[in-house]
This record gives sequence, C-alpha cells and structure tokens, in this order.
Amino acid sequence: MVCFLLAGIVWIAFGQALQCEFVIYDDGSYVYANPRITSGLTPGNVQWAFTHVHAGNWHPLTTISHMLDCQVYGLQPWGHHLTNLLLHAAAAILLFFALRELTGGRRAVVGSGDAGRDQRSRLQLWASSFVAALFAIHPLRVESVAWVAERKDVLSGVFFMLTLLAYARYAHSDRFSLGRYTTVLVLFALGLMCKPTLVTLPFVLLLLDYWPLRRIRDQRSDVGRQVLRLLMEKIPLLALSAVSNVITILVQRGAIGWAEQLPMLARINNALVSYIVYVRQMFWPAHLAVFYPHPENRLPSWEIILAAIVLVGITIAATILRKNAPYFITGWLWYLGMLVPVIGLVQVGWQGHADRYTYLPQIGLYIAGTWAVADLTVPWRRQRILLGAAALVVICALTGSAWIQTSYWRDSETLFTHALAVTTNNDVAQNDLGTVFLQKGELDQAIAHYKEAVAIKPESAEIQYNLGNALARKGHWADAIASYQAALSTERDSVKAAKVRNNLGAALERLGKSDEALEQFSQALRINESYPEAHCNLGRMLAQRGRRDEAVAHFREALRLKPGYEEARRQLRELGVPVGQ
Repeated sequence: MVCFLLAGIVWIAFGQALQCEFVIYDDGSYVYANPRITSGLTPGNVQWAFTHVHAGNWHPLTTISHMLDCQVYGLQPWGHHLTNLLLHAAAAILLFFALRELTGGRRAVVGSGDAGRDQRSRLQLWASSFVAALFAIHPLRVESVAWVAERKDVLSGVFFMLTLLAYARYAHSDRFSLGRYTTVLVLFALGLMCKPTLVTLPFVLLLLDYWPLRRIRDQRSDVGRQVLRLLMEKIPLLALSAVSNVITILVQRGAIGWAEQLPMLARINNALVSYIVYVRQMFWPAHLAVFYPHPENRLPSWEIILAAIVLVGITIAATILRKNAPYFITGWLWYLGMLVPVIGLVQVGWQGHADRYTYLPQIGLYIAGTWAVADLTVPWRRQRILLGAAALVVICALTGSAWIQTSYWRDSETLFTHALAVTTNNDVAQNDLGTVFLQKGELDQAIAHYKEAVAIKPESAEIQYNLGNALARKGHWADAIASYQAALSTERDSVKAAKVRNNLGAALERLGKSDEALEQFSQALRINESYPEAHCNLGRMLAQRGRRDEAVAHFREALRLKPGYEEARRQLRELGVPVGQ
C-alpha cells in the first residue's frame, strides 16, 4: 500500500511534466542537440559514452539512458520526462524499503516486551513511509524530476537507494558475506557512473553504522577499535570515490576554472549561507527558481556570522543528544556531508545554490526530524491518529506546491520568466530568455533581455556573443561588432572564440571592411581548423580577390567537414567547379 501511495503522489505532483517541452538550459547538450545521443543506442555510442566526456561530465550510465530514450521515443519530450518520473518514483519506493531494512533489523528494534517491539515497529513503518513521501514530493525535487538534463539526479538516486538497501542486508548478516559486500560495491560503482557526487556515500554508510545499525557501541574502551574496523571495511568504497574524484576533476577543469575568479573567502561565505538556505527552503519552499545568481562578495556580514552560529549550534546540540537521539546526529551529518561536493567550495558554474543539490542530502534532515517527532510523541494516547493526520496535511500541502512549481517547467519562456520574477540580478535567466525570443524571431525583445544580462555581467563572453548575434540579425552591424569584440576580450574557450571571430568577420564584411573580415576568418581557422563555416566564409572572400584555387580548397574542406553544407556547394557551382570533384 505504501508503494502504491508513493507512486500515486509522485504522479500527482509531477505528472504534468509529460506535457513539458525540452528547455534551452542544458537539454540541448544533454539530448536534442547532441548527435551522439539522438542517434540512439548503438555499440559505437555505448563505447563513446564510456570513453568521452558528455556535457562536461563523465557519467556513462546517464549518457546511455539518454541514448536509450532517443532510441525508444525519438525527440518527443514526453518520453524523456516519463523516464525521469518513473526513476524518481522508483527512488522514493526504494528509499522506503531501505529505511525499513535499516531500522527494522534486530539491532534497531528496541522496546520492552512484545508490546514495546510492536509499537516501535509501527513507528518505524510510519517514519520510513513519511521520510520517503517527503523525498518523493517536496517542491525542491521538481528541478531534478522535471528537467530532462537532470536525469543524472534521479538515476543516481535509484542506485543510491539500492546501495543503502544492499548495505543494510550486508550489515544485518551474522557473518561477513562476500557476495553481499560485492553487491554494495557494484551498486555504488554504478551510482558513481550516473553522477559523481555520490562520492560521499561511504561517509553516509559510516553514519548508518552508528544509527540505526548500531554497529558502533558506546563503550569507551572499544569505540576506537570499532570505528577503525568499520573504516577499514569502507576502504574499497573510498577507493571508488577517489577514482571518481580524479576523473571528475580532470573532465571539469574548464568549468572549475571559473572559480579562480572567485576568492576562496567568498566561496566559504556562500557555502555557510547556502546550508541555511536549504534548511529554510525545506520548511518554506517558496520562490524557487531554475537558477540563483552567485552573491559573490555581496553577502552581508551579519548573515554569514548568523549562518555559522546556527550551523555550529545545531552540530553541538546533535553531539550532546547523540545518546538519547542518535538519529539526530546521523541525519544532520548526512545533510552536511553529502552537500560538501556541491556546496560551492569548488565552484562549478555560476550558481549560488541550486534546488537539485538537495536531492539526496536533504534526506538526512527528513530522517532527523521525522524520528524526533516519532520519539517525542510516544507518550501520546492517540499518537497514531495524530501523526497520520499531521502527515496527511503536510504531504497534501507539499504535493500542491510541487504541482505548481512543476507548471513553471512548461517551456523555456515560462521557466525563465518565473526565475526573473522570484530572483534579482539574474543574468543567466535574462540571457536564456533572450535566446528564447531570438529563436522565435522576436529580435527587439531578445536584444532587450541580452542588454539587461550584459548590464548585470558585462564580463560574460557568452552574453556579449549572444547580444552580437541578435544585433547582427537586426542589421545593427556596428553594435554587433562592438559586442563580438567585447566577447573576445574575455573568452577563454578556443572553440567558442573561433565562432566569435567568424561572426565578427561576417559583420565586418557587411560594413565593407573586407581586409579586417579576411583576417578574422583566418584567425578563426587558426584556432579551429575544423570549422566549416569559417572555411566557407574565407573561401568566398578569397574568390572575390581572384584567388580561385585557394577558395576552391576551402569550399571543398567545408564540404568534407559538413557534407550537407549547401552554401559551400553553391559557391563551388558559381566557380564552375563540379561538386563531386
């Protein structure tokens, strides 16, 4: 019955995602604009998934899942959303089973006599069900479920829960079981190949050893030996985490490089405040957005100090209460520890915090709070009725809020319009909304949003480049040139720099500055010699100058790189050169 209820509330909260479109924020690189993904599941593509970086990450199982979706559904968004929905429902159900297994073993079931054990068992059933329900339908889950590009969250979530379940069965064994331990290792490895932030899972398992598995007994003379034994047991898991960390650092060097512009102190301050922000959002999930701008150095001192005091205070309280309420320190440290890879100390991207980062860490808070309520209400005469009624009210409220939040993911315009309504100085939302209008051909609105984004972050090469493209389509060539030149002054990515130079050359050509245009096309090819559009543009200018043989060579190279390139074919025909030669 619990499984059916969990599946039902997931469908109520997120079912409308099947009517949502792909969004321009990362869905292209993850799915619809990636030829490797759209060509479906083939042996060559599977090999590519394991040997190449996909969308700035190495997560081969996530990549394969997107390929499989394209194989089955093509590029119909509802099919990709359905997979996310089913995976999240499976994760919620598996969390319920994992918690029942973790808390239902003989080490965890305490009480005096049969009546005490029965009461404890009922409480554990209620607590496990309620935690799974909170995880299933909290509005902070919307980003992970309704965003196709966040497949890595829900897929890794399934393997995370399976690892917890396998570990509970291993830990409850009377003797060491190589088969059960190997199962834990394999499931953990598969989870890391979905999303590398699972590297903190060995730490979570060590917390579970303390409670509810009670593999660490509070006996002063033997605690150190017990902890050492459990740490030794985690060495293979820690080795997997270390390998995953190395791979992640290697493949995300470009994205992590942005952190060099952000002082460590600013990152630490934002991390402290973000921990508290996520707690606040758990209790009051209002004004949620797809992107929250990084505050950089703008956080007030009182907010940073208050956040640090609260974090230290809760940690001290959890430590003091560890004997009478061991679930509290387990849940709290679960939350703190699992957020470490994504809290911003190593900055990847421009966000200050993100809803998706709470997908697994916040389970720790749910556990701490739920078991605390269950313990505090034990003396109540009508405990079961009151807890059931309270749970129903909370679940209904969160389900309704999640349903509303999911509606904002209907399409890119709705998503980023909502983000602008609930955040300030959001250059990413302004930029992406500008791209939405540019794709629709509404150039004035596109330019307006790009200019707003430039005003917020003038050093962004991407925004300057996008503004240049919109101005070029409008025919404002001089303004477009200024934007392209601004983009070149900060662009560090060589492939993107080649595109900027190519478009800058086209704008210069439109103003009759052919020598400067020729130089920009040449520089674009020096940066990226496999750029067909630059070959075609340079070939056209060479042809105009009577350098026919050089022009033909560039047109043919453009066709070799892009066989269906009609402009290159047309240019060859105008020169009287058979396309097939």
